[in-house]
Amino acid sequence: MKRSLGAKPLGLPAPVWVVGSYSPDGSPAIMVVSWGGICCSTPPCVAISIDKTRFSHANIIEHRAFTVNVPSRRHLIATDYLGLVSGATVDKFSATGLTAVKSDTVQAPFVKEFPLVFECRLLQSIDIGSHTQFIGQIMDVKADEAVLDDRGNPVAGKVSPLISSAGDRSYYALGEYLEQAYVPGMALMAEIAAKNGTNEPEPGALAPGEAAPTGTGRRADLQRAGRKSHHEKEMTYAT
Repeated sequence: MKRSLGAKPLGLPAPVWVVGSYSPDGSPAIMVVSWGGICCSTPPCVAISIDKTRFSHANIIEHRAFTVNVPSRRHLIATDYLGLVSGATVDKFSATGLTAVKSDTVQAPFVKEFPLVFECRLLQSIDIGSHTQFIGQIMDVKADEAVLDDRGNPVAGKVSPLISSAGDRSYYALGEYLEQAYVPGMALMAEIAAKNGTNEPEPGALAPGEAAPTGTGRRADLQRAGRKSHHEKEMTYAT
């Protein structure tokens, strides 16, 4: 039986991201956020929520830009420190030994040592209450070669990102690989089709009356690929 916990921001899991911006005097600033995620594919956008009292809040509004930096588990100590002190009184880059790099696409710095970076132009600001949600259009993604697969995409197992648990205020590491996306679901589709005595839908096939795919995205990619078996491991993803 489930227990009522009340109205609390206990979403799980939550990322551990480090947001970069420039202060009014032009010095680089960074802060830790856990309330954020990808919020749009076209244009590619990310959303982060920041308390209005935070030093970085005004920086993002003034420069209309920010970066999202994804630390690995080996950066746990430095990342935790970043969330304990304010950029208004502490030079966090100097204190942690991290390196600020000027973005070549937006007016915000990124962290050289972190393996994955999103450079964002401020698209919208939404006043929610205690926090402002900043929606940034991703102008570029930068990644270390070591965390990329053979198609040039970052892989979670190689990035090894930190995960935040709000309820117990703890950090966790990424778990083990489970399965390629769509494979288990398409296997269940085949089982349901067999149980109902219907033909198994061909992966990538169009449903009756469905228009041919014209854009990008996983569904369109799968339809174009027309894979012959859901057991195949070659999966097509949006770029």
